[in-house]
Amino acid sequence: MEATISNRQLEIIEAAGRILCTAGVGALTTKNLAAEMHFSESALYRHFKNKEEIVISLLEHIAEELDNRYRLNFDPEASPVIQFQTIFVQQFDFFQENPHFAVAVFSEGLMTENHKLNVAIAQIMEVKKRHLSPIIERGRKSGDFRNDLSTEMILHIAMGAVRFQLYKWRVSGFKSKIREEGEILIDSVLKLLTP
Repeated sequence: MEATISNRQLEIIEAAGRILCTAGVGALTTKNLAAEMHFSESALYRHFKNKEEIVISLLEHIAEELDNRYRLNFDPEASPVIQFQTIFVQQFDFFQENPHFAVAVFSEGLMTENHKLNVAIAQIMEVKKRHLSPIIERGRKSGDFRNDLSTEMILHIAMGAVRFQLYKWRVSGFKSKIREEGEILIDSVLKLLTP
């Protein structure tokens, strides 16, 4: 996962997220980022080697934050259904608090031939899969989730539905309350996934 980042590096990646949110991938330049931070471009290079390293750090930070939320808010005694809901509620809460990071995750322009960027994007999905897969497995064994659907298929259904909900929220300009909409969505997904 992510190496420890300094407070200044966190400020820089948050500024990068704000630029992505307000102006898109094309506007994420070191010149614009330095202007957003109110210092020179050369000052950026004291904290990061290049723009790629900034974007990778941003994506790694998102993965780390989500991983921490999932771990810290996990009740091992709860039913698989409650645990499943908790994972998604934590994700919706994170993006409600940090909409500029939602843009980074769902910016198709970040999907490039750059292997390091693609690995960082995939890492965010892997964090969620790592937490969800054992919950779904337990739920399939206990009868809380449908057993005629594989764990992988349940992951695809749930994660795809959530991704689409977050995408709609982003293109609406973050006008709605994603936590409330997300809870309704997850309840609907559970109706499909439970016997």
